[in-house]
Amino acid sequence: MAPTVRGIEFLWYIPNQAEPGHRGDDVADDHNSLATLTRHAEALEAHGWGGALLGTGWGRPDTFTVAAALAARTSTFQPLIAVRPGYWQPAHFASAAATLDHLTQGRVLVNIVSGKDDLAAYGDGEGDQSQRYARTKEFLRIVRKLWTGQDVTYQGEYFGVTGSTLAQRPVVRDGRRHPRLYFGGASAAAEEVAASEADVQLFWGEPLDGVAERIERLEELGEKLGREHAPLEYGLRVTTVVRDTTDRAWADAEAKVERMANGSIARTSDWSAATGQQRLFDLAARGDVLDDNLYTAPGRFGGAGAGTTWLVGSAEDVARSLRKYRALGISHFVLSDTPYLPEIERQGDQLLPLLRQ
Repeated sequence: MAPTVRGIEFLWYIPNQAEPGHRGDDVADDHNSLATLTRHAEALEAHGWGGALLGTGWGRPDTFTVAAALAARTSTFQPLIAVRPGYWQPAHFASAAATLDHLTQGRVLVNIVSGKDDLAAYGDGEGDQSQRYARTKEFLRIVRKLWTGQDVTYQGEYFGVTGSTLAQRPVVRDGRRHPRLYFGGASAAAEEVAASEADVQLFWGEPLDGVAERIERLEELGEKLGREHAPLEYGLRVTTVVRDTTDRAWADAEAKVERMANGSIARTSDWSAATGQQRLFDLAARGDVLDDNLYTAPGRFGGAGAGTTWLVGSAEDVARSLRKYRALGISHFVLSDTPYLPEIERQGDQLLPLLRQ
């Protein structure tokens, strides 16, 4: 069954990092100050982006706090707020997100993260993969019920609420009942959660054949599990190296990989245990460049997550590749490159107009 394709969305990534220089970003003493992060959010508004993903993890500044501060200083910027079950209790998070959604007139987006973190540091317990995703499933169910219902009672294995009603609800308009719930993960346990409970499944930068295979599997799984929500939508989180010419883009991409190889750019955190990450690492065995311009070499020299594979080329080259993902059913794009602020402007002005044609 083909996926349902709705309106297209273009988001960026704001490096919510305690240390400067993330993925080779320009190093600045105030890299994570409110003034600097606000410049990113304002540039996103000015150059055609819908908003940005804000990463989460115990070693980072609190994501929700940063998102709330940036939303207060902007008018259209939508924060895609990454959150972890266990760091948040579902009722607490549902209330916080509904309040921020109300205050921003419906600009909140949510990315649920279930991968391993420094759980003991914030008082959480470590479970195996099946337990982590079973807990995530309960978290999503309770949050959605609290956003849409009243006097909610739900008792699960990991979370529960009794007679719970939020004081303030998310904004409802034009078919939107609550903030959109994004989710990632490539394991069988993760795909069951996505197929039954998420609104958007996010993929990292896999080749087209891998994405097509996963979409087909998720569509079939949703039918098998009796999905009760609107059809699952799909998104792509990938690094896009865009320059004025194809040759310039490849020269810059190869130079950056060389800096990664010699240690000039710090390695990204090791996510090698994650199924989705291992899928990306395995791509290098198929070649340094897959499809037209999917560059796999960064993964061999410290690139991880969305920085493992890069789409490289002129704006026309990268737009052509992203349209192919669009044809598969991808309707949410979360892009980025470093240095972050100049690339917001370059890709907003050069790439987005081509994708909106």
